[in-house]
Amino acid sequence: MSNRRPPLPPFTFETAVQKVRAAEDAWNSRDPARVALAYSPDSTWRNRSSFIKGRAQIEAFLVAKWEQEHDYRLIKELWAFTQERLAVRFAYEWRNNAGHWFRSYGNENWAFDANGLMHTRHASINDVPIKEAQRLFFWNRTAPRPVDHPSLSDLGL
Repeated sequence: MSNRRPPLPPFTFETAVQKVRAAEDAWNSRDPARVALAYSPDSTWRNRSSFIKGRAQIEAFLVAKWEQEHDYRLIKELWAFTQERLAVRFAYEWRNNAGHWFRSYGNENWAFDANGLMHTRHASINDVPIKEAQRLFFWNRTAPRPVDHPSLSDLGL
């Protein structure tokens, strides 16, 4: 497996958008091992109130996350970028073990190494209960979001 994850810094607007979409597609796969490979071996995270270090902890965190968050579907959107940093906003919908639906809104700050691996991720996330009829994200459960599916901005989120 290559240690490079294009697109690589320094980012342009186009490559920053590509990087965000690649992350969205990976997370929508709900494959913890696949997702973890986008991060440097010593990557550090703050996810809500959890502090995580390294791919093994990232993978374990994601396994536990997706055991609790069923029918997970995520949309990410670029907010801002510099040469090696991206700011992203996102929303995802999911159902808990009791069958209650939520839409989680958040912001992430990402920093990348020269190989395009994320070495730092800070995520702030809020969960909002929704009714099933309020859901907006519909596509095959573990597939990428279709190209013609509305973005967060298009959905007014």
